[in-house]
Amino acid sequence: MSRVKKAVSRKRKHKKVLKDARGYFGGRRKLYTVANEARKKALEYQYRDRRNRKRNFRTLWITRINAAVRERGMTYGTFMFGMKTAAIDLDRKVLADLAVRDPEAFDKVVDAVKAVL
Repeated sequence: MSRVKKAVSRKRKHKKVLKDARGYFGGRRKLYTVANEARKKALEYQYRDRRNRKRNFRTLWITRINAAVRERGMTYGTFMFGMKTAAIDLDRKVLADLAVRDPEAFDKVVDAVKAVL
């Protein structure tokens, strides 16, 4: 049976890992073993933070809606309850955008909610 050498495949694998590790600091960029660990960790962080980003944006939207609604004499909880009872189907992202960019339209939504409550 012939002997298998790994030079070509190993070189290809190392090149791929080191290419992914570009921009890292020091040995994390230059040394294969360290770069491979850093790359694996970076992929774990990416996976986790894709989910955390959604969580963070939802928190931001709720904060913006709460601030805008309190200026109009309500609380966030009563406002969202009124939205459900008034059957207004706007999500938090759109409501936060309205509160920041189009206060007149947001006033109309708040008035509709106050009419139901």
